[in-house]
Amino acid sequence: MKQGFFYRRLILPILNLLRQGITPEKIALSIAFGIALGVFPVIGATTLLCALAAIAFRLNLPAIQLVNYFVYPLQIALLLPFIRFGEVLFRVRHPLPFSITQILEMITTSIPNAVSTLWTATMHAIVAWILVGPLAVLLFYGALAPALRRLAHLYSISRAPKSSTEATP
Repeated sequence: MKQGFFYRRLILPILNLLRQGITPEKIALSIAFGIALGVFPVIGATTLLCALAAIAFRLNLPAIQLVNYFVYPLQIALLLPFIRFGEVLFRVRHPLPFSITQILEMITTSIPNAVSTLWTATMHAIVAWILVGPLAVLLFYGALAPALRRLAHLYSISRAPKSSTEATP
């Protein structure tokens, strides 16, 4: 039977991780961090952030990066909402113009001013993400951990004991 793209590229790798003995909780945390860090509002920073999170929290690096790459379109889609949320938080009087024509006009008028304006907008977006990101990790983890436990049960995947002291008679 021919499987769909998402089954082959997302579900099957998760099943393989479960079969390798990685707990549903660790996979859920890897996915949750991959999603939250994958939408960080600085293009090009997410791969490094995901790698650092994987090291710091002892998460599965391939899983977190796989999810990071899958949410890239979402990162692009959420750039403007994060910038706008940051502008609200900082009570910006003149929101950043976001049409291509307006941005090009801003650049041709004054490159230093354009860089400064875009830098400020990025900092506002990062602050907005800092407020949303940790909550997103908690929500995604809370939803994914039980789902992955059910998936492991559905496919009859049991964790192999890590040592002889964990083995049950």
